[in-house]
Amino acid sequence: MNRLARWFAGGLIALSLALTASVHAQQPLKIGFGMSLTGPLAGNGKAALISMQIWAEDVNAKGGLLGRKVELVYYDDQTNPSTVPSIYNKLLDVDKVDLLVSGYGTNVIAPAMPVVMQRNMAFMALFGLNVNSKFNYDRYFQIMPAGPEPAIGWTQGFFDTAMSLNPKPQTVALVGADAEYPALALEGARAQVKRTGLKVVYDKTYPPNTVDFSPIVRAIQATNPDLVFLASYPPDSAGMVRAANEVGLKARMFGGGLVGPQFAALKTQLGPLLNGIVNYEAYAPDVAGKFPFLEQFLTKYQGRAIKEGVDPLGFYLPPYAYAMMQVLEQAIKATGGLDQAKLADYMHTYEFDTFVGKVRFAKNGEWSIPRMLTVQYHGISGNELEQWMKPGKVTVLYPANYATGTVKAPYQDNKK
Repeated sequence: MNRLARWFAGGLIALSLALTASVHAQQPLKIGFGMSLTGPLAGNGKAALISMQIWAEDVNAKGGLLGRKVELVYYDDQTNPSTVPSIYNKLLDVDKVDLLVSGYGTNVIAPAMPVVMQRNMAFMALFGLNVNSKFNYDRYFQIMPAGPEPAIGWTQGFFDTAMSLNPKPQTVALVGADAEYPALALEGARAQVKRTGLKVVYDKTYPPNTVDFSPIVRAIQATNPDLVFLASYPPDSAGMVRAANEVGLKARMFGGGLVGPQFAALKTQLGPLLNGIVNYEAYAPDVAGKFPFLEQFLTKYQGRAIKEGVDPLGFYLPPYAYAMMQVLEQAIKATGGLDQAKLADYMHTYEFDTFVGKVRFAKNGEWSIPRMLTVQYHGISGNELEQWMKPGKVTVLYPANYATGTVKAPYQDNKK
C-alpha cells in the first residue's frame, strides 16, 4: 500500500511539473521597453517600433524563441526622460517581462540604467551615445556603430575629413543643445580638437527650446571659424540649417552631429538647404553593395512604414532596431535560456550576423570597431522623397573602406 501511495504521489508530482512546464511554454516570452511614440523624437521611435514588430513577427512565424511566442510589451516615454524609470519598473514588477531593451536615444537610455543595473538585467540599447561611460555596467550592449570610444568615434569622421583639407583648418566653432546627446557629442569633439591641435574660437550651448537660431549663427560667424561642428536634435537641426542659409554662414566645413537629416522627414523638409553639409549617416544607397542583406528588410519595412505614416526610407534607425533584436535572438538561442548573466557573457564573447553586417561588442558593450558613415550632401533639388532612394545625393567620406569620394570645401560654395 505504501509503495502504491508513493507511486501515486510521484505520479502526481511528475504530472504537476509537466503541466507547469507546459503552461510556462505556452506563456509568451515578453520583451519590454519604453519608446518615444509622442514628443520630439516620436517619428524615430515609431520607425524603430515597426522594425521591432517586424522582427517579432518573423521570429514567431518560425516558432518563436525557446518554444514560446515572442510578445513586445511597450509604453510611450513621450520623449521625456523623467517617465523612463517608472516605465521600466512597471515592466519588471507588473508586466513581468523576461527581457529589457531600450527606447531610442541617449536621453531615454541613460535614465533606464539605474533600474536595469539594480535588477541585474542584460540590456540592449538603441543608439545611445557613450551612455555606459557613466555607469560601467558589464551587461550593457549598444547597437549604434560608434566604436569602443563612442564620443570620439562619433566625431572622428568629421574631424578626419576636415584635417584632409589643404591647407589644414586652424579654427573651430563648437555648438549644440544643452541636452544629454549634444553634451556627449561635444565632449568627443573637444577630444578631437585636442588631438588635431585646432583652436576653439566658439564653444557654447543653447536651450533645447530655442526657436530663433539666427543670433547663434551670427555669433558663430563673428568668430570666423574654419569649421563649425554642430550637435543637435531634429528640431534644432532644422533651425540651425535654415539659419545658416539665411545668415549666409561661411566656413570650410559645417555639420558633424546633426540628428534629423538621416530621416525622410527632414531630408524632404530641408531639401537643397542640406547641400554642402558634412554629417553622419548609417546607410546610403551609394554603398548598398556593402550591405547585401539589408534590401530584404528595407522592402518589408518601407511597405509598412508608408501605410503607417512613418519614415518611408528607413535608412538610419530601422535596420539597427531590427539588428538589435537579432543579437538578442541569437544569444537566447545559443545559451538556451533567459539567464541574464549567460546572455551577457555570450554577447561579450561572440560575433553576430545581422542585417547591418557583423557585430562584435567591446568590453564596454559598444561596437568593437566604429562604422558610422560621414557624408557630404550635394545635388539635392526640390523636396521630393524619390531622389533619396537612389545613389547620387551624398558622397561617403569616411570610413575609408566605404568612401565614394572626397569632401568639397568651402561649405558656402557647395550649397547646390
